[in-house]
Amino acid sequence: MGGSTNAMALSATLHCLTGCAIGEIVGLLIGTALGLSNVATIALAVALAFSFGYTLSTLPLLKAGLAVGAALRVVLAADTLSILTMEIVDNAVMALIPGAMNAGLVNVVFWVGMAIALTAAFFAAYPVNRYLLQRGKGHALTHEYHHASGTPTGARRFIPSLSTGALVAAIVAFMLGGLVVAIADELAVDSSAHALVAPRG
Repeated sequence: MGGSTNAMALSATLHCLTGCAIGEIVGLLIGTALGLSNVATIALAVALAFSFGYTLSTLPLLKAGLAVGAALRVVLAADTLSILTMEIVDNAVMALIPGAMNAGLVNVVFWVGMAIALTAAFFAAYPVNRYLLQRGKGHALTHEYHHASGTPTGARRFIPSLSTGALVAAIVAFMLGGLVVAIADELAVDSSAHALVAPRG
């Protein structure tokens, strides 16, 4: 039972983390593109983190046959505390890392800070999810629907089945891509600066 609970808690935490990461990054992209203040950008990122987190948990319930309203009620009860914990820790860590909040998306500090913040959020939310699962709450409320028998019919056939592993791999790849772009940009800036100050023969 303990091993099963630990595995379910791990899966639930990674699933929530993926939704939060997508929301955070999209929110920061939009906030930066629109020139929003830090407070407005954080508010947008948090709102999108909840939205994406809830959406990723709702899709498999809809595919299993639940109505939208019923699926949302289950997800709100199952995921809210986990996502809230992640968002508090994630934003607190980003605020504590010098320069991370103001670094901008094409900056190594931002991507390293985001990786640290998301890792801290994971370790903060894991025991929360484990505690809830042990009491038949949290993702225990959704688990029975994830393995519903029968083949989806109608429009439900087109709802994608996104494994947690695939989602996490996509986020890791995206963050690594952002980090590589930031490093390349800094190297290009350094090269340009060096070219400007280099003595001419």
